This record gives sequence, C-alpha cells and structure tokens, in this order.
Amino acid sequence: MAVDFDLGPAADRMAGLLEAVPRDRLTAPTPCAHYALGDLIQHVDGLSLAFTAAATKAAPAPGTPQGPSGNAAALGDDWRTRIPVQLAALADAWRDPAAWEGTTRAGGVELPAAVAARVTLDELIVHGWDIARATGQPFDCGEPELRACLEFVSRFAPGPDGSPAPEGLFAPAVDVPADAPLLDRVIGLTGRDPAWTAA
Repeated sequence: MAVDFDLGPAADRMAGLLEAVPRDRLTAPTPCAHYALGDLIQHVDGLSLAFTAAATKAAPAPGTPQGPSGNAAALGDDWRTRIPVQLAALADAWRDPAAWEGTTRAGGVELPAAVAARVTLDELIVHGWDIARATGQPFDCGEPELRACLEFVSRFAPGPDGSPAPEGLFAPAVDVPADAPLLDRVIGLTGRDPAWTAA
C-alpha cells in the first residue's frame, strides 16, 4: 500500500513545541479539558511509542501505555530531549509502505493500519494545537495535513440529523462557521473551542 502522507512535518512541529514549553507551565490548563499541560505531554510521550509500534507491527515496548495515558507524574525528567527522538522514530516508521498494510494494534485496539496512521496524524495535530495554545506558541499547519485530519475527524462528528458521533472519540463538536479556516474546523470537530486561550 502507498504511503498517503508523511507524518514528519507534524512530528517535527510537535517536537519544536515541546522543546519550547516553559519549565513553570506543566500544571497549566489546556484546551483538552481533562489534561493539565504535563499530563498532555505525557500522553504524547505514550502515543509516540504506541503508534511507532503500530507502524512496525511490533509488540509495544515495556512500559508503553496500552490505554489512555496522561499522568505528568510518569513523565520523567528527560522528556524534553527524549520525546522528540521518539517522534522522529514515529515519523520514520510510517514512511515504510509496509506500515500502511493490513491491520495493527494501538492502545489495545485492533484496527486497519491506514486508519492507525490517520489517528496518529490527528493526535499530533490536535494535541500540538492544544500545547501551542496552552503555552502561547504559534501553530501553523499545512493544508494537506489539515485536509487529511478533517476527513478523519469528520467521520466522528454528529450526523447532520443530530445523531450521535460514532464511537464517541471526541467531545461534542463546537459549532464553527462553514467558511472558517481548516484548522478551526478540525479543532471544532474534536470538541474544542478554536478561540480558547490560556488564562
């Protein structure tokens, strides 16, 4: 199967955001309502390992979360240098066409590998935006990435007749104008307010 998109730009962007996180901000709120900033960074730590294993079809490394992660106490002191290395390995793993073939596992769930790649892109873009907003950093994302992410998250938005979102991966969508920028539309569909700012 062909590689539909390169995760490198999203992984590099996330690494840059993490490297610039102020040391005194780990308890700050984020647009992801259940996570303080340190919790969210630990979630990124876990997903970088889990989705690398998903790409290689390998058993997750010992200690890799098998379900939702998000506990700043488990982050470790070397996160600022360690997670960017993991993100680079993640992007590299998904550059192999074999990563996109067949099925794989992530977070204890079996799913088509191509879907796992889209989940990975969504996680990197949406949580990258979360971290940028929580720390007052700019966030700029390319249109091809955003279109792939919008196509994915649109599957989980409530139906036009008001029917609930399938499998409820996200909080209820926030209404965003139809002509809003692509990033705002993605963010709104994941249950976040595109106008959210840190207090």
